[in-house]
This record gives sequence, C-alpha cells and structure tokens, in this order.
Amino acid sequence: MTALNVVVGIAGGIAAYKAVNVVRGFVLAGHNVQVVATDAALRFVGKPTLEAISRNPVHTDLYEGVAEVRHVAIGQAADLIVVAPATAHTIAKLATGLADDLLGNTILASTAPVVIAPAMHTEMWQNPATVANITTLRERGVTVVGPGVGHLTGTDVGPGRMSEPDEIVAAALAVLVPKDLAGKRIVVTAGGTREALDPVRFIGNRSSGKQGLALALAAASRGADVTLIGANLEVDVPAAVHVVHVSSTLELADAVQGEAASADVVIMAAAVADYRPESIAESKIKKDVQGDTLQLTLVKNPDILQSLAANRRDGQLIVGFAAETESDADALLDLGRAKIARKGSDYLVLNRVGWTEGFATESNAVVVLNRAGVIVGEASGSKTTVAHRILDLLS
Repeated sequence: MTALNVVVGIAGGIAAYKAVNVVRGFVLAGHNVQVVATDAALRFVGKPTLEAISRNPVHTDLYEGVAEVRHVAIGQAADLIVVAPATAHTIAKLATGLADDLLGNTILASTAPVVIAPAMHTEMWQNPATVANITTLRERGVTVVGPGVGHLTGTDVGPGRMSEPDEIVAAALAVLVPKDLAGKRIVVTAGGTREALDPVRFIGNRSSGKQGLALALAAASRGADVTLIGANLEVDVPAAVHVVHVSSTLELADAVQGEAASADVVIMAAAVADYRPESIAESKIKKDVQGDTLQLTLVKNPDILQSLAANRRDGQLIVGFAAETESDADALLDLGRAKIARKGSDYLVLNRVGWTEGFATESNAVVVLNRAGVIVGEASGSKTTVAHRILDLLS
C-alpha cells in the first residue's frame, strides 16, 4: 500500500490516551498523519505528545490558517479519516452534520472513507439516541470499529471500551485495501516454537510473531479467510483473526497438517526449532544433582516446510521464511537459494536477523525468491508494509 494522508480525529474522552498509539500505528505503517483534536481532547492528552508522535503540527482551531482555507483543506487532502475516540457527543454531531469545530468541518469537507472507534460508558452506548446515530452513520458508509467490552472509567465494566489501537489501525487500513484475496483460505504460522527440557525450562528463539501476525491481518483485510497458527506469540491477536495456539514444533506440525488440507496458501512465518531434546525430564532439573555441566541429547525435528511442499495439491502455494544472520548480501542470497532448492516451496521470504534486527522489532527488510531462486520482490519498512508487499506477489 502506498503512503496515505490519514487524518486522526481525537474527541474528548478518557480513551484519548489510546489515540497516541493509533497515530503511532499509522506512522509506523509509513503514512502521513494529520491530527485534528477537539479542545476537550487536549484536556486528556497534550499537543506536544501528539505532535512528536505524528511528526506534524496538531490542528485544533477552526479559525487558524484561514488564508489557506484549512478548515476544508485538511479534509480535501485526506485519503482516510479515523476518529478515535469517538464520543457520544461527537457521534451525535457527525450524524446530524454539525460542523462547529475543525473536526466536524474536516469530515464534512472530505470524500475520504470515515472510520470511527466509539468510546463511552455502557449506558451512553446503549442509549436509543446513540443507537440511532450509529445506525445513521453506518447507513452512510461510515465504518464502526468496536466498542469492546471491558473496564471503563472508574469501576464500571461493560460494552463501550474503545478497541485497541492496533485493531483500529488494521480495520481502518482494510477499508482501502483491495479485496483481491476474497474467497481464498490462507494459513499463516507465526512466533517461535519452544522445546521443553523439563516443566520449567525450554529451548526457544527470539521470534515474537509480529511479522506473522501482520501477514494474517493483511490477508484478512484483503478478503481472505485466515487461520493463524501461533507458537508462543508475544503479541495480542485481534478477535477478528482465528488463532490456533501451539508451543512445540511437533504441535505446530500437527496443527499445520490439519489446517493446510483445505488451504489455498500456507505461509510458514514461524521460527521453528530444528532440534528438540531426546527426552523431557518429569521434574525440574536440579543443578546440585547435575553438577558443573549438563549434557543434552537433541534429535532432529520434522521439516514442516519440506513436508508441506512435497505434499501440496495442485494450485496450492507454499511460502517459506528463512531468517539468517549472514551479513554479506550475496552470501545471504546463496543461503536462501540453497534453502528453497532443498525445501521445494514455491516462494521463500529471506531476511537478516540479529541482536537488533528482524526478531521482535517493528520493521523488517526482506527479499522474496521463487522456486528457481530468482528474486521476484523486495520490501522494507513496517511489518505491515512488508506483509502487504508479500501478498501483492502472491495475489
């Protein structure tokens, strides 16, 4: 997806603190963000914070920039408008077309898609006036994200909690994404497998699952039916994504085998352990019993990617990932070409990892090889951006 001009409108509610991460999400995805905050919003979150995160001045005053007709120019330039939080008051104004502040003018002056994330107390959300206003906005094509059920201000619990920032950003961007994967079933693996030594310890890796989750969310936004098989994920998975949780490589292999049978595409983004302990201790291994050294015997795990490639049905695409620490670009490509030749997958996504890159970071840089070892695409930037680039190649 190319860079968008995104307007994030912030209304005056306690959930305004979450809007900071909504802005951040769009910026990390490579988009230009203009924040339009109401005066009430700035009583909950400061302008310097929003300007630092958005990297742009924050707009609040209807009568600023009159010479450049700013009260309509911001809306005219927008590709997408997101209001988070959208309070009951703001929703009522939008439903009736009131424009007594900069946010209202911006929305009325724009033809861009509008996404709102309601946030209010349960009684306000369920009030007939709010119900009618939400119905009106939906009929006009406004996308409503949430609200969720959870803790509200004070001790109240119930529907009305603003959706989490990542979910809002994903839902908003999905409005603009082509539905080129509609009707396709895609299985994505993510995270890192763990091989138990005893009930307490394991051998694992540093994969957080962020790139795999980004792929799952991107595919879902493009219309695909997505199943995410998550191995010890260190990220929250939105409720919109069906997830199967696993831990070890053998558990992952079983889950993938079951889900892959009906999949059009399988993307193996998880970091899978090559070996596992030959035996697992029934109780915690004690150092006073073992002494100064501990010897482990490891046995090879099944090669899930190779098995998927060998048994794929006609028309099914199998995509592997290769995370390597090789610093030389040519040598890195040689490793990738050798791996795809050995595994037999249709594509291989190759990326460099290390202490400070690849795993558990917000960005990534990848090269995509086809079965012949030819580079068919490259991508860098946020993991969402990389995910969409990979899906562009597959679609």
